[in-house]
Amino acid sequence: MIQHSRLRITGALRLLPLLLPALLLLGGCRSAKKVSYFQYSSSRDSLEQHQEGGLYSARIKPKDLLTISVVSGDQEASRPYNLLVPQIRDITVQSNLYSQPSMQPYLVEEDGSIDFPVLGKIEVAGMKRTELESHLLELLKPAFSGELPIVTVHISNYSVHVLGEVARPGKIAVSNDRITLLEALSQAGDMTLYGRRESIKILREGPDGKKEFLMANLNDKDLVHSPAYYLEQNDVVYVEPNKVQQRTASIGRAETLSISVVGILISVASLVVNVLK
Repeated sequence: MIQHSRLRITGALRLLPLLLPALLLLGGCRSAKKVSYFQYSSSRDSLEQHQEGGLYSARIKPKDLLTISVVSGDQEASRPYNLLVPQIRDITVQSNLYSQPSMQPYLVEEDGSIDFPVLGKIEVAGMKRTELESHLLELLKPAFSGELPIVTVHISNYSVHVLGEVARPGKIAVSNDRITLLEALSQAGDMTLYGRRESIKILREGPDGKKEFLMANLNDKDLVHSPAYYLEQNDVVYVEPNKVQQRTASIGRAETLSISVVGILISVASLVVNVLK
């Protein structure tokens, strides 16, 4: 009877080193309810019944870089309104070819204005791209007797940064006037399973230079109505690690040593039991 009990104890002790990592993982596993997106709605009205009017378009801020082109059939008339970077000869090529000229961007000053050729100071902060195009076209009408020019404005520095628990953290350039939080996460390779979907932080700087943190919950359908849904120029998105990842990060130090010590003690205990057989 004693011998049989010893065998059972020995078998249990031998299984402990294998069960210990599994128990640690099971203790930190997340439920599927915290992994899926858009599970519930925090408002009384359903998402399908809530309708937003108009399409989102970014507004110009101080320190933005604007590329503005004025094109018309009369090249001489439109030439003064286009700032071009001087042509630079390509010395790496044994020829007389010159690089193609590029548009010189306009820096939006802290007071929200740009210095536009001929027209001088123009207030642009707070405008949408299309609003500034229409405003410039009105100001340019007197200079064109025939066909009106085509004015195109582009926010050259529109980009966001995604950090934390995503597959590919980094800077994301925006080619149009908008990018959503979901689009940014998608371009960053989506969140990992270790990211906190219910608590995403977005650092945003306002036109007056004030910083604020916005919180986004990907489990909530009403995220699409939140000011955090559309990202603005230079927003920083941070996906926090969940408790599982935090534990994993700390295992490399103190817990690794503790697990090793426990494993050694179990092995010694198992050896002693075998000797006492």
